Amino acid sequence: MPKPPQVKLTKLEMEIMDSVWALGQASVREIQEQLPEQKRPAYTTVQTIIYRLEEKGAVRRVKKIGNAHIFEAVVTRKAAHGRLIDDLLHVFGGSPRLLVAQLVETGQVTLDDLKELEATIETLAAQREPEKPPTAPTAQGKLRSRRAR
Repeated sequence: MPKPPQVKLTKLEMEIMDSVWALGQASVREIQEQLPEQKRPAYTTVQTIIYRLEEKGAVRRVKKIGNAHIFEAVVTRKAAHGRLIDDLLHVFGGSPRLLVAQLVETGQVTLDDLKELEATIETLAAQREPEKPPTAPTAQGKLRSRRAR
């Protein structure tokens, strides 16, 4: 299965993608109405952003109902977030330690957050370790068991 494309998204594009991910498949109007009312962009703004997202390969048209095109996400939320993390790490010279240190210094990450992250890392590490097959007796071990008889 091909990997979803990694596209760079602006803040507004991410907000619109959040609506697309929440709705699954939706028209521009449905996407616009999904956005928070207090800072909802105009219909034409959302339409322009959706067309740009389509050009970037982040969404695609799946069907047309009347005059309305229905769009769905091509890029997953995880892939979009991964791209943002990659870009953020690049700002810190590729060092996750420098990034986390900055988050701690600014109070964005607490000691409790770090403890929770440590538990998550341990869980993921345990899941990644391949199961060790039972060890087969060596030729020397077989020889010893025959002598013992």
